[in-house]
Amino acid sequence: MTNNQITNQDVQHLAKLVSLPLTDDRLNKLVDQITTTFEYINTLQAIDTDSTQETNQVTGLENIMREDVVEESRMLSQNQALQNAKHTHNGYFLVPAILE
Repeated sequence: MTNNQITNQDVQHLAKLVSLPLTDDRLNKLVDQITTTFEYINTLQAIDTDSTQETNQVTGLENIMREDVVEESRMLSQNQALQNAKHTHNGYFLVPAILE
């Protein structure tokens, strides 16, 4: 990571990519926050961790999960699943498009 400062244009470009309208105040705040985050990342990257032992789990706890078993008694038929849907098409739920 470099020490380059993020610019208003960078944040405006990102906001445009995700269709996020920004006021000037919010834009300036985001630039400051992202710059601070990058500075923190640069600080972390400067730390010498070559002699540090890797860890991936420190509590000793384990996830306890059940077997992934299909319970026929809990299954709905396609008609049952769609019976309360406002809009369907060829046996599928029909929902409004969210992407242009």
